[in-house]
Amino acid sequence: MDRPREYVFDIPVGAGIATRENADGPPARPKDSATVILLRDGADGLEVFLQHRVKGMPFAGGMTVFPGGGVDPRDADASVNWAGPPPSWWAGHFGGDDALARALVCGAVRETFEESGVLLAGTEDQVVDDVSPYHDARKALERREISLAGFLADAGLTLRADLLLPWAHWVTPVQEPRRYDTRFFAAKLPEGQRADGATSEATGTAWQRPQDAIADAREGRRMLMPPTWLTLSEIDAFATADEALSASREIVRTIPTLIREGEQIRIVLDESEE
Repeated sequence: MDRPREYVFDIPVGAGIATRENADGPPARPKDSATVILLRDGADGLEVFLQHRVKGMPFAGGMTVFPGGGVDPRDADASVNWAGPPPSWWAGHFGGDDALARALVCGAVRETFEESGVLLAGTEDQVVDDVSPYHDARKALERREISLAGFLADAGLTLRADLLLPWAHWVTPVQEPRRYDTRFFAAKLPEGQRADGATSEATGTAWQRPQDAIADAREGRRMLMPPTWLTLSEIDAFATADEALSASREIVRTIPTLIREGEQIRIVLDESEE
């Protein structure tokens, strides 16, 4: 799906965005992270799972986002039980080496489970439909007491990379003190599972049609980061989750630029394959 090479967003100063104005030294090094766009077919059309982040958080506080977070070094554990496209396939889409690609996929699965309770794992031919036996493991993962590979091995489960689709690649602007090199994945809610809001990082969660979430943002009922807004716009073009997940995607590394103008921050998007 083609998209214009430049967009402009106006966001109020203090709306979850900090800048390194007049800061000395080089920009912060982006931390590798993964975000998952969870999809389901609702009664009125395709829906996306969204979280409202706690205000005051160091990054994107008060914003509405998809589940996700930074990669844990243990996410690169090569012993993880794996089904689906190999790490080399993911590296071909997102860049980096096989170890980073493995860490990104594992990070996507782990963060989705931690933040929404949705577990993209099972056996090679079946997906978990009841995650209740893994409640304690979910909390232990959140506290970093166990690794994803260790959890899956103990539970006799296999990571299902085939349930994920590479969607986009965003890097936080150089002006921000906290930066993330984020790969976006898309996945359909597995049958029998439900997404919840049992995470300390969110004040609320909801399934919404993309157009409704965008309308809420336009009318001031929520705040969306530019990557979230554009992703919702892209998802809105599809009628069903299966249709979205069968789409052909060209992954382009996109780095926004922040321009402060009075009480507004203009965000201009620049696409780069570097």
